[in-house]
Amino acid sequence: MLVVIDGLDASGKSTQAEMLAEYLRGCGKTCVLRTHPSDDNYFGVKGREYLFVEGKAAHIAASLFYLADVIRSIVLYHGKNVEYIIFVRYLMGTAYLPSPIHRYAYGFFSRIVPTKGSLIYLNVSPAEAFRRVVNNRVKTERFETIDELSKTADKALELASDGKWIIVDGDRSIPEIHEDILRAACVK
Repeated sequence: MLVVIDGLDASGKSTQAEMLAEYLRGCGKTCVLRTHPSDDNYFGVKGREYLFVEGKAAHIAASLFYLADVIRSIVLYHGKNVEYIIFVRYLMGTAYLPSPIHRYAYGFFSRIVPTKGSLIYLNVSPAEAFRRVVNNRVKTERFETIDELSKTADKALELASDGKWIIVDGDRSIPEIHEDILRAACVK
């Protein structure tokens, strides 16, 4: 089963995905956890590099490398003999593209990538995401300013409201969110 946990930067995606993987393994289930951008391939490494570069060209390059990284993971892991494939970041990377390109990119990619399973969007407010960035990051990415988080949050929530996503309130405590994730992933 595919489980996607997506959301803004600092929404808690990785934390929740790791907790879900740990829970599943504790229940005797097999799972693969993929985080994007990943560090084990060219697309992920280049995508991460561009997250720290300013300018519109870098903005688009980061998004395109990110999408290539996700597609690579799909090709590598789709159909593998595991019960759960958990992806951190999937389609919502398109929300970081300029408007209205983000809608077209989302529409295109949502038609070509698997979407059967649990698509979970952690809906964290830009203010909470920014607070987490300030408190937890040594170096911030180009999208981790309050202005960028606000712009991206509106676009991402618009995309997540297409009926495919389970929207989880990401402003709450980690245990509260985890309970919602377990229910959304149909494991509790």
